[in-house]
Formats: sequence, structure tokens, C-alpha cells
Amino acid sequence: MSATFVTATGTDIGKTFVTRGLIRALKARGRDVAAVKPIVTGFEPAEAAGSDSGLLLAALGRAVTLEAIAGISPFRFAAPLAPDMAAAREGRALDFSALVDFCRSTIASNRGELLIEGLGGVMSPVDPAHTMLDWMATLRLPLLLVAGSYLGTISHTLTALDVIARRGLEVACVVVSESAGSSVRLDENRDAIARFAPHLEIVALPRLPGNTFEHPAFGRIAERLGKP
Repeated sequence: MSATFVTATGTDIGKTFVTRGLIRALKARGRDVAAVKPIVTGFEPAEAAGSDSGLLLAALGRAVTLEAIAGISPFRFAAPLAPDMAAAREGRALDFSALVDFCRSTIASNRGELLIEGLGGVMSPVDPAHTMLDWMATLRLPLLLVAGSYLGTISHTLTALDVIARRGLEVACVVVSESAGSSVRLDENRDAIARFAPHLEIVALPRLPGNTFEHPAFGRIAERLGKP
């Protein structure tokens, strides 16, 4: 059994797309895989199939039902905001201890490869007292860091790697996911990040049409999971 936490340098970078592609790559290699996204914001039950949780279930080959979504995403909020703000809009508070307990029990019960997808960026608030980084530091799992290829991503990615390193967390792989309309080439961003992080595997993932996940980058990422 191994577990990996999928995080990003910011929101709408491509975490769910990368996680879905990785699920398919792992399954193609005959590996058992499960995935959860414990926190979801902007969730509308009537549009469950198109939610991040619904897309993960579909990638896993599971039926997309509200019950199944509750099983992989127990903390769901309607407002498309950071979890602390989204919860406050509903007069609720996210229970950080319950979040950690859910992850730990899922890890303990899983017998294959487990992907835990986070929300937003590395320093996004989870509740009034904790950030995404605090959550990751509590679990202490290897991280898959997804970055964009937009102008400015080099600084954002290196900053994220710095704060991650300060907590003593392991990065299994950095995925530079191509941003639409970027003025900087994907390979230029990948190479620049690699110069400042020579000890890490940096994988460039171009934009793919529709729901296409056929690209060797996913195989390279899959091979990094579970390795020291």
C-alpha cells in the first residue's frame, strides 16, 4: 500500500485532470488504485457528475451517485471559495481533526495505490487555524505538486517547493501542466524549474483535447509513486 497527496501551486491548475490521468495510468499497469477528494467547494448536487468528485469516481470506474460522492468527499460546500470561507457562508466550520481522521482511516483500509487530492494551492486555508500545508504536514505523505505553465509559475512553484521543504515533506514529482494561452512555452517553464530543483522529477504535461489522457507523461508520473 502507498498513498500520495496531490496538491498544487494554486487553484484551477489541473489537479483533478492530473489525478484522473494518473488513475488511468496506474490501472493500465495493473495496479489497484483508489482516490478521494475529502474537501469539495462549489458543489451542487444537481451537477454531481461534473464535479471533481464525480469525475474521480468516473475515472475509477465507479457509479457517480451522491452516496458514492459522500464516501470520497465527506466535506462538501456550495460556495466556490476556500474551505474556511465556504463553510462560514453556510454557518458551518470544517472539523480539521475529522478531516485528518478520515484520511488516516482511508489510508489504513486501502490495499493499493491511494491518491488524496487536495483543494486550491499549498497555502490555501482549510479552516481559520490551518492551511493546506498544515493538513499535508499532519499526514506526512509524499506529494505530487501540480503547477501551471503561465507567466509567473516559476516563482509560484519554487515558493511552494520552499515552504514544503521547510516542513520536511517529500515531493515525489512536480507536474507542469500547460496553461491555456501562456506566453511562455511549456518546456521553458519545465527547464527553468528543473534548474532550481535539480533533485526533483519535473514532468511537462501538454494540454490534451477533451477527456483524452493518452500521454507518456502520465506513465512517468505513475512510475514515481511509491519510490523513495
